[in-house]
Amino acid sequence: MPTPTKGPRLGGGPAHERLLLANLAAALFTHKSIKTTETKAKRLRPVAERLITFAKRGDLHARRRVLASIHDKSVVHELFTEIAPLVAEREGGYTRITKLGFRKGDNASMVQIELVLEPVTKKATTTRRPAAATAPAATPAEETPAEAEVVEETTDEAPVAEAEVTETETTDAAAESTEDAEAPAEDESK
Repeated sequence: MPTPTKGPRLGGGPAHERLLLANLAAALFTHKSIKTTETKAKRLRPVAERLITFAKRGDLHARRRVLASIHDKSVVHELFTEIAPLVAEREGGYTRITKLGFRKGDNASMVQIELVLEPVTKKATTTRRPAAATAPAATPAEETPAEAEVVEETTDEAPVAEAEVTETETTDAAAESTEDAEAPAEDESK
């Protein structure tokens, strides 16, 4: 939950700030993106994300809690039917704030706050190797008997496989060499 802010409110008392943030949230849900000052956007982000979390729940109690802050039923309906299904797989971070520069009149820092409605792409998870495989090779003096057995087992398997491959390769090579040897012999006899 967001921590309460200290210092002056946005343009007046706490009731005015609640109404201002509710109206900004309604405009954000209606237009999907709004341009405002950086201070207002930073104060709007936790409010809007909390309302979207309620919309993802989708039950009657959640709808009534959203209606308590946003009094426009059409905006709440749009939030529950259009926006919530688009962010159903997203676990947070429903808004994005992009800085735009400074306002010409009073040099206030302007930003664009928008809803992040793109589908979530999961990152590929990497499987971790066991600790023994990632550890550097131990010197023979440092090996324990269990590690020595593991090393011996792996070394025994590798030469056997190479021996089988070399035997088949040698028989294939011998067969080819005899065929090659017979072919020139026939040519010479003619």
